[in-house]
Amino acid sequence: MPRTSKSLEEATPEAIARAGLEIIETRGAAQLSFRTIAAYLQVSHTTVVRRGGGDFSGLLDLLSDHLAANLPEITPGSKPWADATQERFAAWYTLTAAHPGLLLLRGTRPLLGPRLLSRLTEPQVADNILLGLTVTDAFTAYREMYLYTLGCAALVEHWNDKAVKLRTRSALAALDPEEFPLLSTHLTEVTTIITSDEPFRDGLRRLVDSWSATVK
Repeated sequence: MPRTSKSLEEATPEAIARAGLEIIETRGAAQLSFRTIAAYLQVSHTTVVRRGGGDFSGLLDLLSDHLAANLPEITPGSKPWADATQERFAAWYTLTAAHPGLLLLRGTRPLLGPRLLSRLTEPQVADNILLGLTVTDAFTAYREMYLYTLGCAALVEHWNDKAVKLRTRSALAALDPEEFPLLSTHLTEVTTIITSDEPFRDGLRRLVDSWSATVK
């Protein structure tokens, strides 16, 4: 039977992105495909491929760009460089940390969605140049902060912190204290920061300070 026009109208790029993120988070990253999204939305596989990026890399761009729509729009030069930089990357960290499965699927693929480029990459590099960095250094600084942000987002467990802390504490408590005197005896200190955002924010501040110092 032919699909109804209503179903086709519901298979918008935004609907496909929402469905893709829902599938990743509820069924696991390995279950993401054009076919599972098509079944979720009850439309044809061809429709999802055509409207969902064309290939798997395009689909991942669509999903990441759906998240990037929530990034703050900060015009270059409108805020102090350090404030604008930390605001952009902290927002990107929060969005990506909420969807670790997407980062897992991304692997080494670059994320090149237009909203991500227009709300994070382009304005941040422009602000870097306004700060006084050379074009090469402006892109290098952006790349360092971008990779740092994604790495932190991918490796921090936010949504089941009690279980993570319990596993970590149990594993460290089982270590031989003679071989691992620090790890086996400072359980509270380790488990307190294991799911915290503060190490990311502190590290971002250090990156910002180090680049800012290069133009003083």
